[in-house]
Parts: sequence; structure tokens; C-alpha cells
Amino acid sequence: MASLLWGIDMGGTKIEGVVFARDPQFKIIERLRVPTEQEKGYQHVLGQFKKLIDELKQRTGVTPVQVGVGTPGIIDGDSQLIKNSNTQCIVGKPMNRDLEELLGLRVKMANDANCFAVAETHFGSVPDFVKNPEVVFGVIMGTGVGSGIVINGKVINGKHGIAGEWGHNILDSNGPTCYCGKKGCVETFLSGPACQRHYEELTGEKQTMKIIYERYENGDANAQRVIDRLIHYFGKAVAVVINIIDPDIIVFGGGLGNLDVIYTRGREEVKKYMFNNQLNTFFVKPKLGDSAGVIGAALL
Repeated sequence: MASLLWGIDMGGTKIEGVVFARDPQFKIIERLRVPTEQEKGYQHVLGQFKKLIDELKQRTGVTPVQVGVGTPGIIDGDSQLIKNSNTQCIVGKPMNRDLEELLGLRVKMANDANCFAVAETHFGSVPDFVKNPEVVFGVIMGTGVGSGIVINGKVINGKHGIAGEWGHNILDSNGPTCYCGKKGCVETFLSGPACQRHYEELTGEKQTMKIIYERYENGDANAQRVIDRLIHYFGKAVAVVINIIDPDIIVFGGGLGNLDVIYTRGREEVKKYMFNNQLNTFFVKPKLGDSAGVIGAALL
């Protein structure tokens, strides 16, 4: 049991933990979720991590010595504080240190989208489509928009630790205000909440993305406008990525990554804006589903 890997993936609405064996074959032993409840503050969120670990220890009968954690945002290389997170209560906090003290474990922390990209590269969809890919781009389009770049099997972090922060490139300077303070970021168009807000602006009705997409498929005019807008900005945003890093394959995770329209109309829209006469990059759904991030965290 000593070979078990422990990972935690923190999202805007949930914190997921997993315990799995890597050898002699990949096998998930336990998997559990608790709500993030970020509106209750930083200390409460830390407590949710402890609650999760304690329950996993009870279920497995194993006490880990280390755990990998994927978070929205990154650790600043100088201050060691969390930055660039849409989970605002953790920004400016020494979360890695605080978790180590609270849990009594060694904690290795990284951006959640990087964790997602690594997991899909090594255990997920990527090997099914491309053998030994040079460049993999892993995208999470959910509560927020994040991404990770894997080159020759290794995550690229960059000088400032922000490599792959695609969600905060500006698509339209007249667009909605983002939590980061800029206007018209990719995240303000290609996240689930962005689509839901647009639908509410059109109809005055709050709805889930699932219902909006079902209405789109059934010909609802306002839902059609929401998806048309999503596809338009998806094409512009993804084309920029292809023009710059030219990935072999892109894995689209998060709630919007489940929408089939991304792989049909979305792919055709990308062709309009890329600097090539054909599109050979694979667009795929994650094989590991919504467990990719937490498995990648454990691999840390």
C-alpha cells in the first residue's frame, strides 16, 4: 500500500481527492468530493481539505506521507503566495505551507490545468491518438478557463509560472470585465458562467449550461445565440494557440469540453483564423473525465 499516490484537485465549487495505484497497473482505490464553499473564507477551505484527507484515510486505512494538490492559480516564485486564481479567497495566501501544517504531510502544489494536461498526456486520451507527441495543449473550460502545455512529456511552467494562462488573453477589449481586472479575457467568453450570464442577459432567466445546451439542440433562438457566440470566440481563441505552439493534440476538459458542438462547429470556426490551409491538430475529450486534474495532482 506504500506505493499509493494521493492527489487533491481544488475547483471553484468542489474539492476532489483520489488515491490510486500506478503499478503494476493503474487502479483507483478511492475517490471522494467535498464542496469548496469558498464564500465561507480561506480557513474554511483549508478545513475542507482536512475533511477530505481524513475521510480518505479512514476509507483506505492508509496514512499518506505526501499529497499532490492542483489549484486554480499558481504559487508566486518569489513570495510563495497564491496568485492568479479565480477562487479569490486563496489569493495572497501561503496555501502550500498552511496545508502542510494543517495536514501534517508534505504537499506539492501546482496549477490545476497543468495537472490535467499531464494526466491526459500519460494516462488519458493523448496516447490513443498520438504516440510520443511533441506538444500537447490541455484545456479546462469550466467555472473558469485554464490550460497547460506539455512538451515532450513535461509541463512547461515559464519564467513567471504562467505558461498556458490562455484564459486571460484578451479576445475583445470591449468585452465583459474579468475578475482579473481586464476586459474581454478568454474566460469571460468561454467559461460556463460566461455562457450562463449571456443567456440570462437575453432572457432574464438563470439556467444551467446543461439546460441551455439542450434548448440549443431543440432550436431555441436565445440558446442558439449563446452557442453561436461561444463558437465564434472559441474559434478565435484556439486559432491563436495553434498559431503559436502548434500542438499535436488539444484535450478539452471542463463542462464546456463535453459539448459536442466544440468538436464540429468549433473546429470549423478555428480554421477561419489559423495561419494554415488545413487543420490537422486532434481535438479530443478527456479520457479520464473530470478525474484528470486530481490524477495529475497525485502524479506531482
